[in-house]
Amino acid sequence: MDTPGKNRWWLVAAAGLAVFIAQLDASVVGVASPTIRSDLDTTTEVVQWVTLAYAVPLIGLSLCAGRWVDRADPRRALTLACTGFALLSVACGLAPGIEWLIAARVLQGCFAVIMMSLTPVLATVAVPPEARGRAFGFVMLFGTLGGLAGPVVGGQIVESVDWPWIFYLSVPAAAAVVALAARELPRGERLPWPERRWLVEAITLGGAAVAVLLGLTFAVDAGAAWGLVALAAMPLCLAWGRQEEAVAVRRLVTTPGVAGPHLALALAYLGVFMIMFMVPFFLQDTLGVAPGASGFALVALAVATAAAGVLGGRAADKLGARPVALGGAALMTAGVVLLLMADGAWATWDIAWRLAVIGAGFGLFNGQNQVLAMGNTPPDRLGMTAGTTNLVRQLGVAFGSALGALVWAASDDGVTAFRTGSGAGALLVAGVIAAVAFAVRAPATPETGTESPQPAPAADAAPTTDSPSTDSTGNGSHLSA
Repeated sequence: MDTPGKNRWWLVAAAGLAVFIAQLDASVVGVASPTIRSDLDTTTEVVQWVTLAYAVPLIGLSLCAGRWVDRADPRRALTLACTGFALLSVACGLAPGIEWLIAARVLQGCFAVIMMSLTPVLATVAVPPEARGRAFGFVMLFGTLGGLAGPVVGGQIVESVDWPWIFYLSVPAAAAVVALAARELPRGERLPWPERRWLVEAITLGGAAVAVLLGLTFAVDAGAAWGLVALAAMPLCLAWGRQEEAVAVRRLVTTPGVAGPHLALALAYLGVFMIMFMVPFFLQDTLGVAPGASGFALVALAVATAAAGVLGGRAADKLGARPVALGGAALMTAGVVLLLMADGAWATWDIAWRLAVIGAGFGLFNGQNQVLAMGNTPPDRLGMTAGTTNLVRQLGVAFGSALGALVWAASDDGVTAFRTGSGAGALLVAGVIAAVAFAVRAPATPETGTESPQPAPAADAAPTTDSPSTDSTGNGSHLSA
């Protein structure tokens, strides 16, 4: 369908726009929650599930979606995901009550998880290996912009129009992704039905996510006894571990060259999001900064992440993904260590520039770590790796935020709590350096210094390089000519 070595940057744009949509809808709701609570006559404990209901499928269905993507025609799958997402967005905007809205958000998350599983695969196969760093930097840029734009644009929409319109934002963007998919991808076979045995995996992982989120969210306002609900996640996870599907996942994520990026991703997200949770409380409760000004600090992190993601992609195409990811991990660690000097006399700028250092490191690391993970994956398992990395990210966000809440609630002194959390975050993020540095190393070509492509391994064989396991065009099994 295409010529060898052809760069399909419009397909990369479609992947980036799909990530933008998914991240936008994850972040846009928070700023509208007080208005939704008033308009739909509900409580704070319940209205937060407008956000959490979207996150549950991203955790519970990540692995199932990854397996399904490996079997599905990319054009039909992307069209289904974006169309379903857009229709559910309209349903959210038309919600007459909180029950309707939460149910629509759950279904919206089911389509979002397909988009999140597809986008790394599309970015991997759209360009040859020598352009893959830029491709993932571009996709990560869109994801960061989606997370950044949500609170900013959402706040303006709630003030000037009404909260239902925050959900309508994604409809034209989803239509654009469908149009790009029709342009760049051939129409393949009809989509397969998910296998029934995957239902057990979805129920156990999704149930575990619900148990943990219920326990953590209601324990704060309704009493510590709610925290015991989170313990229900343990037998559910053990039940999943006995399933046949879990064996394939364990085999994949422990493969040399794949295990390191997964571990690095988990440590980075735990450390960074634990700190991000505490920053607004430290600024507002301890330093007395207004909410608008405290948002400036988080914007500094997001802008630095986006800029570094693009620059890191360009650097990785010349130097290789590993050195850029390693440099990003070191920069993240330095930024978190700088937060250990926090005191009650700091101003917003003192936090903002340190968060910008963390964001720059995170931007360098995140995209190129994904390149390493996808590059060491057999071509018929790209969707599963996209699913497992997405699952690790979602768990990192959820549990990192929970750790931040625990550290903050355990101390009456905001400075002590913030320093303690920063110390724990520094240890976690420092582990990222080791995870990247000691992962399987690929031989470098003397001309470019980049990892040299190797023949694709068999489906169950362990990849031994950092190079993408694809054909000479950079295409996976679904998109090759």
